[in-house]
Amino acid sequence: MTTLGERAIAAGRATRALGGGRAADEGSIAVEFAILVPAFVLLIAVAAVIGRQTVAQTAIEGAAHDAARAASISRTAATAQARGKAAANDVLDAQGLHCDPVTITVDTSQFARPVGQAAAVTAVVSCSVSFSDIAVPGLPGNRTLSATFTSPLDIYRSRS
Repeated sequence: MTTLGERAIAAGRATRALGGGRAADEGSIAVEFAILVPAFVLLIAVAAVIGRQTVAQTAIEGAAHDAARAASISRTAATAQARGKAAANDVLDAQGLHCDPVTITVDTSQFARPVGQAAAVTAVVSCSVSFSDIAVPGLPGNRTLSATFTSPLDIYRSRS
C-alpha cells in the first residue's frame, strides 16, 4: 500500500515525462542555436566551395579535351597551337569560368614525326579559381586546378 506522498511524487514524474511541468533543460534552446547556426553556416560555405571547385574542374577538363582535339585535326604545328588555345578559351568562356591566370599549353612536338608513325597532341589547361567571395576564415582564397588531355594524330595524314 502506497502513501499519498508517494503517489504525488510518481504523478509528478509522469507529468514531466509526458512533457508537462518544469524541465531541467529549460532555456537551452538559445545555447543550442548559438552553437549550431555557425556550424550550419560553415557547412553551407564548404559545400559552396566544393561545388564551385567541381564545376570548375569539369569546365577545365572539357577545355583540355577540346584543345587537344582541335589541335589534332590541324595540318601544321603552328595552326594546332592557335586552334588548341582558341578552343580552350571558347570552352572556358562558354562555361562562364573566369580564371586569373589561365595557362593553356598545347604540345605539338610530335607533328615532326613522319607519316605512318603514331603521334599525338597533348593539351594542358591550368586555371586559378577564386573563392574570395565566400568569406569563411580558414578556407583558401583560390585554388589552381589543371587538366591534361592527349589526342592522337591521324597516322596516314600529312603533317608538317
